[in-house]
Amino acid sequence: MCGIAGIVDVKSDREIDRDALHRMTDALAHRGPDGEGFFIEPGAGFGHRRLAIIDREGGAQPFTTGTRRCVLTYNGEIYNYRDLARDLESVGLALRTRSDTEALAEGWARRGGEFVHQLRGMFAFSFWEPDARRLTLARDRLGEKPLYYAETPDGFLLFASEIGALLASGLIDPDLSPEAVADYFFYGYIPDPKTIYRNIYKLPPAHLLIVEPGARIRLERYWRPVFASGGNLGFNDAAEMLRERLDETVAAQLVSDVPVGAFLSGGVDSAGVISAMHEAGGKLIACTVGFDAESHDERRRASLMAEKFGADHHVYAAGLDAGELIDEVAAAFGEPFADTSALSSYIVSKMARQHVTVALSGDGGDELFAGYRRYPFALGEERLRSLAPLPIRKAVFGPAGALYPKLDWAPRPLRFKTTFQSLALTAAQGYAAAVAINLPARARSLLSKDLQRALGGYNPHDVIEAAMDDANTDDPLSRLLYADLLTWLPGRMLTKVDRASMAHSLEVRPPLLDHRMVEWAGGLPSRFKLYKGARKRLLKAALAPRLGADYVNAPKQGFDLPVDQWLRAEKNNPLDRLEDSAVWRDSGLIDEKAVRRLARAHQSGAANAGQELWSVIMFDAFLRGARP
Repeated sequence: MCGIAGIVDVKSDREIDRDALHRMTDALAHRGPDGEGFFIEPGAGFGHRRLAIIDREGGAQPFTTGTRRCVLTYNGEIYNYRDLARDLESVGLALRTRSDTEALAEGWARRGGEFVHQLRGMFAFSFWEPDARRLTLARDRLGEKPLYYAETPDGFLLFASEIGALLASGLIDPDLSPEAVADYFFYGYIPDPKTIYRNIYKLPPAHLLIVEPGARIRLERYWRPVFASGGNLGFNDAAEMLRERLDETVAAQLVSDVPVGAFLSGGVDSAGVISAMHEAGGKLIACTVGFDAESHDERRRASLMAEKFGADHHVYAAGLDAGELIDEVAAAFGEPFADTSALSSYIVSKMARQHVTVALSGDGGDELFAGYRRYPFALGEERLRSLAPLPIRKAVFGPAGALYPKLDWAPRPLRFKTTFQSLALTAAQGYAAAVAINLPARARSLLSKDLQRALGGYNPHDVIEAAMDDANTDDPLSRLLYADLLTWLPGRMLTKVDRASMAHSLEVRPPLLDHRMVEWAGGLPSRFKLYKGARKRLLKAALAPRLGADYVNAPKQGFDLPVDQWLRAEKNNPLDRLEDSAVWRDSGLIDEKAVRRLARAHQSGAANAGQELWSVIMFDAFLRGARP
């Protein structure tokens, strides 16, 4: 696990700005504290910061191959590298190291872009072929590892593991994107391939970026999740297969020359990973963070699993003053990010790094096996939509949604306002509202009138609509899961894990997102995942024999912060930051009066607007400190 950076001349072979490359690489030191390396020649320069996990002595980068003298700069882990190395040795190649780096580099040098299909792991890398003057950037299938790029006005392509490294080059004049700001206040993150800057991009998951002399930069997609329920697999057989696949995947991801542990919450997913680690044998280390607020504290449930599987359990209690980390966390992300659980992830990563260098997580279980509450709600709304065409629904439910009061304090069955509003939308638009971190109307109200005018006809709904249009299935649940795999998962969940962990030089591996597991899960009937309101049905059935039926069927708790309480506190209230800062007010992007109205309503108890206000707090923190 590492940080990578590079500068390549798109037009010819001009000299590379060495100082800029060194600044970029230095900005990634937290991702790789164990070593630094450079490769520079006319027209191309690459920098690398190393977190040594496999072959600590022999895996230094940038790595130059013996085949055609190509150069690899790589961030990630290839879990099947030993099999790939054996294949290379079987055709006469004498490998110089025991590293996955060399297996990746030599395999790509010999087989080209098709080699990507043989890779099992998480990765973001650059591969330079000096004879052909060709650069290939690649990102793993699910977007576990990040890769950003930008082109300078004079024809140099820059890339790096984080936005901050690109900005550190001094070669890019960043320009905020109005669409990205709107996306942020809607979703709480900025979906790929956009970033907060209109002239910097993310390489989308499962894509290659290729640069060749005399040709335009082009993107190629090499994989997509497929949902195709077929076969006669029974539910019980599928549950047994899932246990076997989880055990095999976890065992594959335990490969390491440094200590490996796991994040352990009170949920089924992380407990399932712990159980599979137990099956694999060896010392088991687990790390848990909890909060003083009982509704957000999973320490007791986590301790039950740690004791059950004999884990060396490290528990950290975070008080409600963790808001002191706001600026630190904002800087780690490099662009605004409003998921409150980013602070939780940041804290548990910091704690885990005291005991391990690699941690396995349960990320992906909800997206693969339909664990979120929004799935049955979205399917229920879609059944109601099928009863009437869109024009009639707009005429009936649009006004009803506008007139019905927003009852934040009421029991969920009485909160009809958002349901009425959703029924007046298409399925994709309704689901976009369901995954939005902020209530759509409130999100829009936070944007200044100037910003709203700059958006023209753009609507953040478009992101989910595009993802659903790309889905290769008509099954309603599968379309929701597909959209999440393309948007929510890489943009929010995996971004959170990567930035929070790598800020502390900790590598996190999510076994449930092994692409073989994703492909297998995509072929299961939807009723195995969600049935009569029972979410994550198959995963719970598979793990019940190990974890206990009572444990797997207990209500789900989130890993987020009690932000509503934070923003009503008499002391250490993060809202005080907005009073002390003029940056967000002077940006011209946010409606100050709307923010103040929302803050008053929240603090008086008339509304629960903690998440919307948190979005403003984190945007202000980004503007204040995250930009060099």
